[in-house]
Amino acid sequence: MKTEIIAVGTELLLGQIANTNARYLSEKLAEKGIDVYWHTVVGDNSERVAEAFRLALTRADLIILSGGLGPTADDLTKETVADVFGLVLEMDEAWEKELEHIFARLERKMTDNNYKQALIPRGARLLVNNHGTAPGIWLEHGGKIVVLLPGPPRELMPMFTEQVLQLLPERNGVILSRVLKIIGLGESAMEERIADLLANQTNPTIAPLAKHAEVHLRLTAKAATRGLAEVLLDATEFNLLQRLGEAVFARDEETMADKVASLLFKKMMTITVAESCTGGLLAHMLTNVSGSSAYFLQGQVVYSNRSKIELLGLQPELIEKYGAVSEEVARSMAENLRKRSASDLALAITGIAGPTGGNAEKPVGLVFIALAAAEGISCRKFNFIGNRETIKERAVMAALNMLRLYLAEING
Repeated sequence: MKTEIIAVGTELLLGQIANTNARYLSEKLAEKGIDVYWHTVVGDNSERVAEAFRLALTRADLIILSGGLGPTADDLTKETVADVFGLVLEMDEAWEKELEHIFARLERKMTDNNYKQALIPRGARLLVNNHGTAPGIWLEHGGKIVVLLPGPPRELMPMFTEQVLQLLPERNGVILSRVLKIIGLGESAMEERIADLLANQTNPTIAPLAKHAEVHLRLTAKAATRGLAEVLLDATEFNLLQRLGEAVFARDEETMADKVASLLFKKMMTITVAESCTGGLLAHMLTNVSGSSAYFLQGQVVYSNRSKIELLGLQPELIEKYGAVSEEVARSMAENLRKRSASDLALAITGIAGPTGGNAEKPVGLVFIALAAAEGISCRKFNFIGNRETIKERAVMAALNMLRLYLAEING
């Protein structure tokens, strides 16, 4: 069964909201073994909605439209679908009474345009909206299944899971995906390590996805059952781990902060951070995990040279000799904070996030990250590219990765 999802709404085209409905619907359909071949976004224009719908009818068996079912003049999805099929709209008396009941309960006047929400194409089935006033519609016509859903996710999601999924034809099999998250390797370097796996993939398929500070690999398997799909994914993941090793830091929804937090919990170690160019982003990431008070003691944002001296006790001569952005300063920041806070570990970041402040010797994107532990201090130099926000994000991810690798190697 080939499926197309059509999202209706000019606000989507303007970038004012993200098309989260398409992602949600695709995930749920995949779990049922139904293939989604196309995502389409079209504005609130009847001619363009009709054009998109007619095209979908030529290539898809199941067409799901979201949005455009409300009471206002630009809500025209239902009317357009009915017009393309040559169907008249008829009043659903039960929903008409439900609308009147809803407005009476809210003590609001029900205007005439609200009654259009109770109109459905002849022969269609109304899908009850338990979270709003615009019902959905299930329509089978000309060998096609057409589903109309309201645009707000809080209305669409329960309607789809509670009503639409039960109406969809049973399929033999499931489609299951898994995402592996990689850091420390660029997309091209990663691809070189797994080139043969990418070239010979059949089932599961492997798709690289580049992110700001990491690379993802999405594995997708088709099988008769979920268990068999899991077996296929496990085998492919094993082969990828053999090639990529410690560069793989997480799977699916797990973040770098989640991974680091689990290791800190396991090792029963505490951490403090000193940040210059990242301005507190590292502390935010480390404390963005529930229960972080068990391992996170404190964070210092030492943006100026004066704050580095007064809050961390750096020697003025050190900064004067090497500059605030240097390995020597990063090391001193980490070690001084570790001793002052009595933490097991301390991370320090100093760098140039840009777009100004760099020179030939120390360009924008130059960052030093130091990790201090009882047995000593390690420091790495990085040269990141991107805008200010991207450089800060990449610096924080690199710092967390240094911490992850250290924690993974120690015993206990």
